[in-house]
Amino acid sequence: MTALAAYTTSTGEAVQFWVLATVAVIGALCTILMRKAVHSALCLAGTMIILAVFYLANGAYFLGIVQIVVYTGAIMMLFLFVVMLVGVTAADSLKETIKGQRWLAALCGLGFAILLFAGIGNASLKDFNGLAKANEGGNVEGLASLIFTKYVFAFEITGALLITATVGAMVLTHRERTERAKTQRERAEERVREGKHLPPLPAPGVYARHNAVDIAGLLPDGTPSELTVNQTLRERGQIRDVSSEALNDLRALEQRAADRLERPGSVRPDTGRSGEGDSGSDPVAAAAGEQTEEASK
Repeated sequence: MTALAAYTTSTGEAVQFWVLATVAVIGALCTILMRKAVHSALCLAGTMIILAVFYLANGAYFLGIVQIVVYTGAIMMLFLFVVMLVGVTAADSLKETIKGQRWLAALCGLGFAILLFAGIGNASLKDFNGLAKANEGGNVEGLASLIFTKYVFAFEITGALLITATVGAMVLTHRERTERAKTQRERAEERVREGKHLPPLPAPGVYARHNAVDIAGLLPDGTPSELTVNQTLRERGQIRDVSSEALNDLRALEQRAADRLERPGSVRPDTGRSGEGDSGSDPVAAAAGEQTEEASK
């Protein structure tokens, strides 16, 4: 058999077979060993694509295209749709719904391996007919004849399994409402009872200094409120605190106002004398006016 295979197989075909077969086996193993179901489905899709390449290399062009379009494109996307819809986490594999199911699965796998090796050992190969004789009646006609005559039962069972998977995913994700939906008034009353913040919060950023979204807005008492920053930034801890900068500016403004009051001719709050106008009675306003004059210069 080896001599016959070597005689009828070229070097390029042999290299192609061993390379693609290795990749297909690795993809099949990854399908079983991957912890996440989505990764397993992607590995299985890669294995199916390699099988389609085998079909195309052997001249079964219609079967190769069907392998890609139907199995890889439709059925695998259905598997991914079911997995993503139902949701599979790593914790699901640690919980056994049936006691001893892993040992039972191992015994079934061992029995299947024994049957597989026994079948391969007892297999007998006849003379190769060639692609021309195999496709003599037409590739599409031969495939249709096998599906709807010899393998019609397996074909119908496969379709039933796919429909069951889709319907099961819809049933598992569907949740019936057990209670009446709350109205807007009831939600507002519930917030009041729980003591949640009802009025709108100040926008992020400190006006006249910063307007970035990662800077907490100031409350009326001057303290920053982290609730004004986006929740994503709060979870990441990416909130910039500029309250100290604002306090330093306020101290500097008060100091400049105090220095201005100490100048000759300035208005004293306790004497009531007018020197530079009515704005001298307010130190903050006086300092603000001084800043305006400097800016105009």
